[in-house]
Amino acid sequence: MIKGRDIIIVGQQPWDVEIGSNCKNIALEFSKHNRVLYVNSPLDRITLMRNGSDVKIKKRKEIIEGRATGLIQISDNLWNLYPDSMIESINWISIHPLFKVLNKINNRRFASSIQKAIIKLGFTEFILFNDNDMFRSFHLKEMLNPVLSVYYSRDYMLAVDYWKKHGEKMEPQLITSSDICVANSTYLADYCRQYNPNSYYVGQGCELDLFMNFNGVAPDEIKKIPGVKIGYVGALLGLRLDINILIRIAKSRPQWQLILVGPEDDLFKESELHQLSNVHFIGSKPPDDLPAFINSFDICLNPQVISQVTIGNYPRKIDEYLAMGKPVIATSTPFMEAVFSNYTYLAKNAAEYIDLIELALQEDGKEKQLKRRGFAAEHTWENSVAEIYKAIEKHLD
Repeated sequence: MIKGRDIIIVGQQPWDVEIGSNCKNIALEFSKHNRVLYVNSPLDRITLMRNGSDVKIKKRKEIIEGRATGLIQISDNLWNLYPDSMIESINWISIHPLFKVLNKINNRRFASSIQKAIIKLGFTEFILFNDNDMFRSFHLKEMLNPVLSVYYSRDYMLAVDYWKKHGEKMEPQLITSSDICVANSTYLADYCRQYNPNSYYVGQGCELDLFMNFNGVAPDEIKKIPGVKIGYVGALLGLRLDINILIRIAKSRPQWQLILVGPEDDLFKESELHQLSNVHFIGSKPPDDLPAFINSFDICLNPQVISQVTIGNYPRKIDEYLAMGKPVIATSTPFMEAVFSNYTYLAKNAAEYIDLIELALQEDGKEKQLKRRGFAAEHTWENSVAEIYKAIEKHLD
């Protein structure tokens, strides 16, 4: 464990983001024994123009104009910084050398804001922890001079066009120049290792108390659905989920009830699933309500599409399913095979999904449920950060 250090965190998600954030959880864990400055991404000009009436954007504008303070203490060892400078929106630029020049100017503005907070807080010999921020934080190692720089890879960002445009050249350079890289999946650790031999798999933490300790009743929407209930909880995105697998399951076994909990994108809204009587779209639900839905399922699914977007990600919902002891059928990927194969059923196509659902229904029992819950309980932020600490300690001197 690392204690008594100063740590600066930069990344994709600001502290005031509503959705769950790996980096916020890591910051909270770091701050138990170290001083931590969590830096929000700087406001860019196009975001201001498009969303100027948003309360969060107004707050950032006030700070940039000097009408409010941008350094806020969250707890004894944790501060949140709203940068007091604006950066330019430059990703539309196609000429890469020009993008690099303008990006360095953006980095200089960003670094200047951080440097003011470093002086105010008295941070010394700090560790810089970069959560997948390959553009705005590209030059921060040279500009802030940390004692150690860490690049954290939690998603394969280059699968998204916005990041791919310049990131194909810049992320490998950033990984190479970082002192160490840590990743939440074996796939991403291997990816980082292509450019930096000091790359480590550190696992994934999850906040599972809500799921492990659930003792409520089934939601009203579920009580009226008879028979075997097969469910998925999460955003219904055609880019990430295989709609055809869900259609095959519902059509092949009309006696099964397929329950989908979460917001839909256009691909799902327009899909054949809406014409099938044994498919039930529940819609979005508050996070605190999700355990009740999962608890009511006989089988839980994660039918991912195999793509660059999904192949390396850590599906946190798997841990949530397992924390409730549920049988899980998921798409087979190298990462799922390496980490989850002893506690889930992994399918390569729709036919295997159907066969494995039937097998899981037959095999399920108290002993298997306890093993699943015990395995999920190992995936804490304390354990994940402990692995990050091990990687840092190898190179800190």
